[in-house]
Amino acid sequence: MPLTDVFKLAFRAVIAQRLRSFLTLLGIAIGIAAVILLTSIGEGIHRYVLGEFTQFGTNVISVHPGKVKTGGAALTGLPSSAKPLSLEDAEALMRLPNVVAVTPSVFGNAEASTAGRLRRVTVYGVGPDMLKVFKGRVRSGRFLPVEDANSARALGVLGPKLKYELFGADNALGARIRLGGLQFRVIGVMESKGQFLGMDLDDTAFIPAARAIELFNRESLSEIDVAVAEGVSSVSVMTEIKKVMLARHGREDFTLISQEEMLTSLSSILDVLTMAVGALGGISLFVGGVGIVTMMTISVTERTAEIGLLVALGARRRTILGLFLSEAVALAAVGGVIGLLLGVGIAQMIHLAVPVLPVHTPLLFVLLAEALAISIGLAAGVLPARRAAQLNPVDALRSE
Repeated sequence: MPLTDVFKLAFRAVIAQRLRSFLTLLGIAIGIAAVILLTSIGEGIHRYVLGEFTQFGTNVISVHPGKVKTGGAALTGLPSSAKPLSLEDAEALMRLPNVVAVTPSVFGNAEASTAGRLRRVTVYGVGPDMLKVFKGRVRSGRFLPVEDANSARALGVLGPKLKYELFGADNALGARIRLGGLQFRVIGVMESKGQFLGMDLDDTAFIPAARAIELFNRESLSEIDVAVAEGVSSVSVMTEIKKVMLARHGREDFTLISQEEMLTSLSSILDVLTMAVGALGGISLFVGGVGIVTMMTISVTERTAEIGLLVALGARRRTILGLFLSEAVALAAVGGVIGLLLGVGIAQMIHLAVPVLPVHTPLLFVLLAEALAISIGLAAGVLPARRAAQLNPVDALRSE
């Protein structure tokens, strides 16, 4: 029998039982819609989280005190044998090849006040190259100037929200503010950076690292951040940083974390989460596959005489097999297309209703979902199709 005739017979069989066919493909459609919806939300969150981190650049290496992979200084109050990070350590790293910028970092919380207005903000003690390392921009005025790190002047740069809260629409440049117990002169206002994982990056103040050490009564830096030249492997630069730090500290009492390494680990975790939520939607697909098996089994029983007639007229058993497999695949394929439209449509409606929830549906997911639907239809149709192909024509005709 020509292949086109097989497809025509399969199509007629599907059309002949419209309601039953619709209910069967509806199961597949709901399963595909659930998979697409959940994976779209998962992929949207994946891209959002990575975008939040990459806004600061992907070529940054952080040096943390203490040999702890998770980074950071020892907990307050706990004794530590780690040698503290110093401003001199930061200056030594700046002399390494393929390093384009280095900024020491000390941060904490302090009260900012001026002209009777008071606000508690996050204060970052940094170096003049902080803008190069974290891709920041100044909206007005200038950033911290290059000067002796240990005797930097008491200058400050405000985030746009802090500037507005303290000065409103007035010009803040040249004004004096008090951070904790120290007084600073405002020389610049930053461009807005928005939120980062719930933290308001605009409600901040930047001061020289040496002044921050004094402000927070610390003896060392919180970390040192190193920007690597574009196109250069961060692994090779990390090796050089390690050599310098070992020479200065005498032992490995520090931890290096590259942005690239962190993003790779984070991306792997988010990929697993996306696949996990997609697998939850796959439960609906399994139910849809059971529906196809049931529908095709009933169809074989109802059309036993038709199968016997086809075999008696010379149809080969593989033709009978192909006929029922075509029906199962057609049901699954149509259900898959309907499910894709439903899933993408619902995902976009959710995004419109809740704009803060990121949603993204990659074309690869769409193609994989449709291929999965067809595969399920093929697998679900095998048993009924084999049963139909193995029917004895005499017994089949006698059943009429």
